[in-house]
Amino acid sequence: MLGITPKELPQVIGFVLLPRFSMIAFTAAVEVMRQANRLSGRELYQWPLFTIDGSPVAASNGLLLTPAGDLEAASKLQTVALCGGVDVQKIDDRRLMSWLRWMDRQGRDIGAICTAPYILARAGLLDEVTCTIHWENLAAFVEEFPELDVTNELFEIDRKRFTCAGGTAPLDMMLNVVAKQHGHELAAAVAEQFMHERIRNHHDHQRMSLPARLGVRHPKLLSVIATMEQHLEEPLSRAQLAREAGLSTRQLERLFRKYLNRSPARYYLELRLNRARLLLLQTNLSVIDVALACGFVSASHFSKCYRDFFGRTPRRERGVPTETRDLRSAG
Repeated sequence: MLGITPKELPQVIGFVLLPRFSMIAFTAAVEVMRQANRLSGRELYQWPLFTIDGSPVAASNGLLLTPAGDLEAASKLQTVALCGGVDVQKIDDRRLMSWLRWMDRQGRDIGAICTAPYILARAGLLDEVTCTIHWENLAAFVEEFPELDVTNELFEIDRKRFTCAGGTAPLDMMLNVVAKQHGHELAAAVAEQFMHERIRNHHDHQRMSLPARLGVRHPKLLSVIATMEQHLEEPLSRAQLAREAGLSTRQLERLFRKYLNRSPARYYLELRLNRARLLLLQTNLSVIDVALACGFVSASHFSKCYRDFFGRTPRRERGVPTETRDLRSAG
């Protein structure tokens, strides 16, 4: 089990690389194990690579990695981790699903990094466990799998399942694993090698704080924005937002104009449109369902607002290659 000292060394953790996987998420996990081996002077870990069919696979940055084998070759391992990245929710491979369910029946430890929890969820392997996923995919993931226990933590290790957000979150997950298996001193030494000044635990936030993201520290303004982010499906009125923050509507308008150079209504609309864009790209929800999930009362009004902001209709959005799109910041 990941996080529990293995009976035999080296502990082998196989990585199944999915097409367009996240290189930073993958290497963040692997490099912790490499440094743990180096600093301990022992081979604590091995990390063989696999792909669905055994062919080389390109990461989202275009770099090509050659695996040790295919899924069948990975079947003997006790612990495997799927590495996802761009458009993983579009992967529909029967071999992969069948293999994952077979591994589950054998009692193997199965994990997913970055966006790969989509695959485990579709295989039915996240039922009755706590899981997480990269924050950008969180809303779409919850919409598609409302019955799952999904958190916004950096990582979750729950019995024979482990899931981890992308970016540098796998670094912290594996540092926590090293600390539990081989001691905090070794984990701290590994973190220091990467100039990673603090080992985050799974309760740390995935995203930067609102003040850091917006460059604003006015407490009442931040309170209003936090309230907006919590009420995207059923937007609150300007009067309700002001009342929640202990402001008058005029004060609310002045704060947004001063610090964000836009009205509260405009900022709120941009938040909802950006959420809608993620749902369009990451789910199969109909346009009207996306509209309703983001607080629009009709598909026509949603389409007009979307086109005015992004320069294309919601339907056209789904036909444009992902890498050519430019997500505008609401902040």
